Amino acid sequence: MRKRVAKRYAAERRFRLFGLAAIALSVAFLAFLLVNMTWKGASGFTRAEVKIALDFPRSDLIVDPAALRGGDAERTLADAGLENVLDQAAVAQFGEGGADLFGGASARELASQLIAEPDLLTRRAELWLPLSSKGDVAAKTDGDPALEQLLAKAEVRRSFNSSFLTSSDATDASVVGVWGALKGSFLTILVTMALAFPIGVLAALYLEEFAARNRWTDMIEVSINNLAAVPSIIFGLLGLAVFLNFMHLPRSAPLVGGLTLALMTMPVIVIAGRNAIKSVPPSIRDAALGVGASKMQVVFHHVLPLALPGILTGTIIGMARALGETAPLLMIGMRAFIASPPQSITEPASVLPVQIFLWSDEVDRGFVEKTSAAIIVLLVFMLLMNGLAIYLRNKFERRW
Repeated sequence: MRKRVAKRYAAERRFRLFGLAAIALSVAFLAFLLVNMTWKGASGFTRAEVKIALDFPRSDLIVDPAALRGGDAERTLADAGLENVLDQAAVAQFGEGGADLFGGASARELASQLIAEPDLLTRRAELWLPLSSKGDVAAKTDGDPALEQLLAKAEVRRSFNSSFLTSSDATDASVVGVWGALKGSFLTILVTMALAFPIGVLAALYLEEFAARNRWTDMIEVSINNLAAVPSIIFGLLGLAVFLNFMHLPRSAPLVGGLTLALMTMPVIVIAGRNAIKSVPPSIRDAALGVGASKMQVVFHHVLPLALPGILTGTIIGMARALGETAPLLMIGMRAFIASPPQSITEPASVLPVQIFLWSDEVDRGFVEKTSAAIIVLLVFMLLMNGLAIYLRNKFERRW
């Protein structure tokens, strides 16, 4: 007997050790992922700037400073040839190849500084301007040796790249941003939750509280369980066939993306909702019926509020899955090049997972750090959305 007891205690200790080892391994993988993404993506939130001397009176730029004090200042500078002015000044200051140090981001920053201070056009000024994509790579990592030699002679500094959070997609890695994709993700997840949550909860309530137990409800239950395990790309094909080819809804719109993700998320919410409703003690129902409440009052005044925290837990799982999906959105055309943020759920848009996928396929090395930075933004966005859902779950939680 003592040997058997000792074996059981030894087995219990081994089980605890295996459990701790599994948790430690999971934490190690998570830490490696976070550290790796942070290490690679942190530089995506910064940009390298170089000081350049611009003699505007001697340049080919012909712009009246008074014209920059009106509402058409941006349009005036867009057609003024700022890129040529930068190229000439860069070659004069840094020598042959200096023009490669500046690009679209440099011209944008120069235009904004001129609009903020039009009197710069009347004198020679030294300005800090962001480097081009190639120049930024050369300043941060091992890039073009020729550009590194030029940067060794220049004054270079790093600053926070706020335009990465306020701009949209572009062909130049130095001017790309995640705001358009972030807004598209937010609109898409709003449509998803607005459809999947109420329909999923009502379906769970009906199946658990009102539906008769027969072969039809059994078939519905089996179908819902199977749909929860269907690969996401199948829902993308369904969205392509129904929402685009049959209903002719706008392609690459958050409305279509939300409808497709709602189909994918709804089975998870229904299953979690039914389990949460089952966990409500039968005594709650009996007590409510005993004081004269109707079936509808029992369900919506007593059962649903008590089951809501569990339902929100399933909703969090479904929402987290929907936020990170790429395959179904690619099938409905949300991989288009979108240079401006969407203003409504019917306008073309992109989402963060698809944006990350597209940037990871770019040849320009400047997109490497932008991809990692966009992954960090996606993780933070998911944490915020999940945190909001967890807060609502805890707020509505009741104990009995």
